[in-house]
Amino acid sequence: MASAADLPGAGPRGRDPAGPPPGAAEAGPEAAGADRMDGGPGGADRADGGPGAAELVEIMTGFARALRAAGVPADHERTRNLLRALAHLDAARPGDVYRAGRATLCASAEDLPRYDRVFRAYFGGLRAGPGRPAEVTVARYAPLGGGPGGGTGEESPTAAGASPQEVLRTRDVAGMTAAELAEVHRLFALLRAGRERRASRRFRPARRGRLDVRRTVREALRRGGEPVRLHRRARRTRPRRVVLLVDVSGSMGPYADTLLRLAHALVRSEPRATEVFSAGTRLTRLTAELRRRDPEAAMAAVSRAVPDWRGGTRLGEELRELLRAGDARGATVVIASDGWERGDVSLLGAQMARLSRTAHRVVWVNPHKGRAGYRPLTAGMRAAWPYIDDFVAGHSLAAYEELARLLGGARA
Repeated sequence: MASAADLPGAGPRGRDPAGPPPGAAEAGPEAAGADRMDGGPGGADRADGGPGAAELVEIMTGFARALRAAGVPADHERTRNLLRALAHLDAARPGDVYRAGRATLCASAEDLPRYDRVFRAYFGGLRAGPGRPAEVTVARYAPLGGGPGGGTGEESPTAAGASPQEVLRTRDVAGMTAAELAEVHRLFALLRAGRERRASRRFRPARRGRLDVRRTVREALRRGGEPVRLHRRARRTRPRRVVLLVDVSGSMGPYADTLLRLAHALVRSEPRATEVFSAGTRLTRLTAELRRRDPEAAMAAVSRAVPDWRGGTRLGEELRELLRAGDARGATVVIASDGWERGDVSLLGAQMARLSRTAHRVVWVNPHKGRAGYRPLTAGMRAAWPYIDDFVAGHSLAAYEELARLLGGARA
């Protein structure tokens, strides 16, 4: 476990208009540790046990990895630019680290809120002061076996410096402890699932596009009949709707709660473009319950609303009901299920065929896909397989991030 002496410290050199936001500065490392920590520049080896060049590279590489997981394009070249910048600054000051990372790792203004959240989460608790420095967790990896010739080619986090977020990112949620699950659920707050854009029927003024005859003629009439300027218009875009069906049957018990918490994050990110249903022995709409701000209150409301927890699965009948209501038309439909169909399998195949013709895209999330050697051999999966556009795993935080990218328009 690295201490605050091993990481960027505190103390502003002057008020910067592009400095840390209130959550990262006043309440975080910069204001809490306004006195400079002992130590020299970030790139130099320090006699007091602070970070040398190699350790600083590990810390900042882990920070960039956390940013990429949150959607900030902190690639290899941007990380190198950050390290070059820190060579000319004092890495014992969190204000310097914050501004250097903000200038080098962010590509646009949309990245700044995500950067601030990850900065607070990654360096949270970092304080400088006359007393004992607070401990902070940083990402540091070592080969299994520890010594020369003892590695197996795989990487495992060391007990002293492993980042919990990185350790849990690829772990199967079915094997996690309650504390580990709580940490994964907390990280859903950093998950920002964008939506694929679709053309609307409405138009907006634009520099390029089809000629807007009405506006052009109106302006010409105001100027005595002379068309001084040709106005153009283009179609507006809207987020494509996502319809998520979460299987709450007994076989999905280890994953249903986490998938519903993921659904809560999706609803919170795009409340007008997301519909959520539970799928068991009946179809239950959960969108209103999941619009609550607090995740625990939302899950309590979901528990009261779902009447068929840990029952069977009749996906064929539920898809038929969904298609009758018209909710799937033109939407991206996500079905989170292991495919253990208790109803008529032929009905499931027929409704999946209708769904593929009605929906824009069909994504099937199966938690078992993340296991080595898995093949979709259950009767339900075989019936649905010809009509699935994307087949993804649903067992870990990394799999949920992949699903978020798919909803944003990426392709598997």
